[in-house]
Amino acid sequence: MGRGTAILLVACGGAAGAVARFVVGDSFSRRFGTGWPYGTLFINVTGCFAIALFFSAAAARSGIAPGWRFLFPVGFVGAYTTFSTYGYEALRLLQLGQAAGAVTYLAASNVLGLCAVVAGDWLGRRI
Repeated sequence: MGRGTAILLVACGGAAGAVARFVVGDSFSRRFGTGWPYGTLFINVTGCFAIALFFSAAAARSGIAPGWRFLFPVGFVGAYTTFSTYGYEALRLLQLGQAAGAVTYLAASNVLGLCAVVAGDWLGRRI
């Protein structure tokens, strides 16, 4: 596969991931408000699950087209997950005097993210 094709696949996956991030984040904001970053937490956890699921399932299948590695984990998941937003939102909670909320958010993101990676890996090896 050529470099141009790989770039196009990353761009297409990234566009879809960015739209998915907006839709999911906006849905959470509308439902739960913006006082605590529920949407970002959900996006990060589901992104962890999705990337682990993909790589585990792909490792078990030698016939998967190489383009999928550019389209999905690099493009889609790369645009969908929100690590930089996660860092900013933790800082913002601290600035708002919500130290307990910031610590809870940081701990939940990391613990749930790791659990999602383990679950995705487990499931990916079995499908």
